[in-house]
Amino acid sequence: MRSGSLIRRRQLARTLRELRQKAGMTIETAAPLLDFSPSKLSRIENAHQGVDVHAVRSMMDIFGVGGERWGEIVELTREANAKGWWRAYGLDDHCYVPLESEATRVRDFTVNYVPGLLQTADYARALFANSLRWRTPATLERDVTVRIIRQERLTSAVEPLELLAVVEEAVLRRPVGGPTVMRAQLAHLVTVAEVDTVTLQVLPTVVGAHPGVDGAFTVLSFDGLGEPDIGYVEHLMGSVHIENDEDVARARVVFDHLRSVALSPAESVALVERVIAQL
Repeated sequence: MRSGSLIRRRQLARTLRELRQKAGMTIETAAPLLDFSPSKLSRIENAHQGVDVHAVRSMMDIFGVGGERWGEIVELTREANAKGWWRAYGLDDHCYVPLESEATRVRDFTVNYVPGLLQTADYARALFANSLRWRTPATLERDVTVRIIRQERLTSAVEPLELLAVVEEAVLRRPVGGPTVMRAQLAHLVTVAEVDTVTLQVLPTVVGAHPGVDGAFTVLSFDGLGEPDIGYVEHLMGSVHIENDEDVARARVVFDHLRSVALSPAESVALVERVIAQL
């Protein structure tokens, strides 16, 4: 069961707002019936504040909800309030991992390293060890574990995650962790490229300047959940979630262009194999 992410809370918030509106009530009329202030109900309906099962049951009573719909909404409320697996690893519900846990498709363009969903543990460890963000040995290993857990969805039969990855050719030639680690990482790319949910394409250096020269970015899609795509960008001082529809649409257009000028999946694997032979 998926749980505890911002996406589930947004689903619940939208559902509660729609139920109130269908019942013909305004926030001002509904709030007193729930012993809420209008501002509190507004925060709940905008996913800025959580709400427990008891309050949701009261809402459904007031809004006249019954039957199967009742059970569905109660279950959604439990999912929205449940602690995600990432909590056990020191992560909160506002970072990237909870978003990815709900996503059905990830478009990932990387320019400096192999996408996290395709990294080996040793490669990830080498990246973390050289990051500007200081980590204790325990924290470093924790972050490596989280990265590997995330990859399980690529081969999940229950909630598979589709990955469309475009990587700069330079990524294949940057010896992260040394020749042994890099050789194993590239061999892993060849293997994982055969997974049905993974499409790996390499953007060759000969392409020259392209719309992605401004930097790496990720677009997450949530098919079937009624949520719009979300953009994600990491930078030197942190990261940012991008939700403006026009900005995210532009990112999708750029990503599609990068895919069109990148090598085909088969050509990309062949290039990876040539780089391995050169190590």
